[in-house]
Amino acid sequence: VLFRSRYDRFSTPAGTFQVAVDDEGSVVATTFGERFPARQVPSDARRDASACRDAREQILAYFEGARRDFTLPLAAVGTAFQHRVWQALRAIPWGETRTYGQIAAACGNPKASRAIGRANATNPICVVVPCHRVIGADGSLTGFAYGEDLKRLLLKHEGVALTSRSR
Repeated sequence: VLFRSRYDRFSTPAGTFQVAVDDEGSVVATTFGERFPARQVPSDARRDASACRDAREQILAYFEGARRDFTLPLAAVGTAFQHRVWQALRAIPWGETRTYGQIAAACGNPKASRAIGRANATNPICVVVPCHRVIGADGSLTGFAYGEDLKRLLLKHEGVALTSRSR
């Protein structure tokens, strides 16, 4: 990582949330909890609320129900395949879900469900790139880095009707 990261940490209804931006103000990572994974944000990143103001405001507006789409510039580090998957995730509308198979088909390779799952799991910009909107083919809440309870909370916040398998 060659940029100087700045980050902010703040409370949301879903717990402590952090956002990190690069020198241009593009979001490079978000996370629930107190620490970013080392691969996402350098350990010498400094806290700078003003550099992260736009991201913080949009994320808080999301949790207040006042924002459904994000207009933040993003600069996630990943492979070309990961970027295709993350772009497909951004196309899932608020209040809807897609299966791993549907995302695979949207990315042009309907047999790549497992690879989609891996790319989804490595998404460094949660909430803004809504990996929580991807569910199992049977409706189960599979594969969310922050756990099924938080995934359920985010989907309920967006008005997703959960099936008996996802409750």
